[in-house]
Order: sequence, then C-alpha cells, then structure tokens
Amino acid sequence: MKTLIKYEFLKILRKKSTLIVMAASLLITAFFFGLPVLQFQTYNQDGVLQGLAGIQYEKEQYTEISVPLTNEYVTKTIREVQELFEDPENVGYDGNEQFLIEDAYWNGIAPRESLLDLIAGNYADPNVSAGYSALTDLDVSDGTDFYQARQDKIEKILNDSSKELSEAEKDYWRNLNSKVEEPFQYGYYEGWEVIISAFELLMFAVLAVCIVIAPVFSGEYQAGTDAVLLSGKYGKTKLTTAKILAALFFGVLAFTLHVLLAFGLPLAAFGTDGWNLPLQINGTTVPYPLTFLEGTLINLGVIYLVLLAMIGVTLFLSARMKSPYLVPNFGSYLSYQFGPVVLDAFAVRTVLYAVLALILLPLAGRGFRRHQAA
Repeated sequence: MKTLIKYEFLKILRKKSTLIVMAASLLITAFFFGLPVLQFQTYNQDGVLQGLAGIQYEKEQYTEISVPLTNEYVTKTIREVQELFEDPENVGYDGNEQFLIEDAYWNGIAPRESLLDLIAGNYADPNVSAGYSALTDLDVSDGTDFYQARQDKIEKILNDSSKELSEAEKDYWRNLNSKVEEPFQYGYYEGWEVIISAFELLMFAVLAVCIVIAPVFSGEYQAGTDAVLLSGKYGKTKLTTAKILAALFFGVLAFTLHVLLAFGLPLAAFGTDGWNLPLQINGTTVPYPLTFLEGTLINLGVIYLVLLAMIGVTLFLSARMKSPYLVPNFGSYLSYQFGPVVLDAFAVRTVLYAVLALILLPLAGRGFRRHQAA
C-alpha cells in the first residue's frame, strides 16, 4: 500500500503542470504576504521611514507603552491628551475637527497614536471611528472605567436590532466576553496583525492545490487508462485508496509550504512580538478570549479543514467527471442557533468542513470504483 501511495504521490508531483501551478501560487503568496513589509511606512519629525527601517523605528516607540491598560493608566493617558489640547498653541483646525500640531503631536501623540485610537474607539458608538481628538470629549475628572465602557459598547452591539440576536445568542456572547482577562496587556503585535488580516489570501493556495489534484481520477478517463486500472486486482480497492491518500498528502504538504512562506515573511520582518497579547488590543469588543497566537492557530485549523473539504469536493468531481471560502472574522458577532444550542461561526465551520471532508472523500473513491470504463 505504501508503494502505491508513493507512486501516486510522485505521479502528481512530477507533472509539469504541478510545478508550474505550485511555483506561481508560491510567488503569489510571497507577493501578498511580503507586500505589507515592502509598503510599510511610518513618520517622524524628519519625514517618512519605510520598510525595515520604519518597522524598527515603530517597534522602538512601543517600548514605553507596552503596559497593562489599567483604569488608572487609561485615565492618566486621557488627561495627558486633554492637557495638550488646553494650550491653544498646540492646536490646529481644518474646518472640521481640532488636532495637535508640531511638538505636541510628535512628542505627545505620534509615539502612541495607535494606543490612543484604541482607547478613544472603546468609548465611541459601534461602527463609529474615533481618533485621539475624541478623548477631549470624555469627562475623567473622577477617573474612568475603561472596561465598563467596553461592556456598554458590547451591549449596544448585542442589542442592535439589525443583528436580530435571540436572548440565548446574547447570553452566549456575554458569557464568552466574560472570559476575556482584564486588564489588557498592550504592546507591539504588527506581525500577527498582518497574518490574521491577510488569512483569506491563503485561499489562493487552496485553489492551486485543487487545480493540481483535479486530474487524479478524471485524468485516467482522459488518458483511457481507467479500463486497465479498474480491471486490475487492486484497481477498485487499494489503488483508489492510494490515489485519495496521495492527493491528501500532496495537498496538505503543498499548503503547509504556502503557510510557512506566508507566516515567515511578516514574522521575519516585524518579529514575533505580541504572540501572547490579547486580541482585544486590536479592537476592544472582540469577544474571543484569545491571544494573537491562539487566534492565528484557530484560523489556521479552520483553513486546513477548508482545504480538506475542498480536496474532497475536487476528488469527488474528478471521479464523476471526464474532464478536468473563508476564515472567520474575530470581531464579528456571528452565531447560529439550533434549538437551545448556540454556536459561533468557528464552531459551525469546523463541524461543516469536517463533515464535508468525511463524506466527500469516501464518495470520491466510491465514484471511481463504480466508473464504467469505455
């Protein structure tokens, strides 16, 4: 059996079309996941800093703000911004909103603008963007409860009539949110943000794998070798199984190569810093109690299930024909209710893709075994 699997695997691997498709797919993956590095730019008083120099400069800025976001720290930070706005010489106006200028901006805002935007966004209404200038509208004379503001915002999301969430679904999300640890630890996480935000681009790799394995069964029909193979001693048993296992092995191996490239480029450039930080520092209302590494691994697991399901679909169609999808968004409150049971998008997709793979892979083999050779 091992010999048959090896033979079928090498049969896929040695095709010229396989090498062309895989090479093109790896180049596309390298381009998409390397682009954020090439296009990265940040600014200081001297001008723009691009690429690796800009990345290094930004990482240095995070040294002073890699702290727990306690209510005391948030209150102090908001007051510092408000004090900067109290000096008229620090303030500019573009006819629409006020903003800080010159040293007040470059020394007081720029090194921590992402953090200030996160804090301001926590107090804004859902789907309303807010920058550091919005912090001037907050009354922190008696301090502030950053995490109560988060809960209030989450309640607004859950009670949004357009979401049409049942009470059971609302309770599900409240319970999940209650597991998020407080206070949030803030810090640098750019490499992981690039990976998570670009996850869907790995679907090009899934497509490439499907293109390569599409002729596994149908190619035999086209070449006219199906009659010989199916009439052999193991044509309808071991050979069919070997073809499926070889396609699976190739698909997983090829896709893993894409994943290593996709993850390796941003992590090599931006570093692995932030792997243990909570997803909430990229959006306070994210309901999942996960770190960036955990979120990445969950998304990776989901897309591997997508891969297996798509391989199953491809082989099923290949066995039937004679001629030769998405990761969840961590910030969305998407759930499904089945009677008293509520499942989030990750759980539903995990079950769906696993079921598809388990059903379609055996059907692919069954389709080939039942094929009537001409």
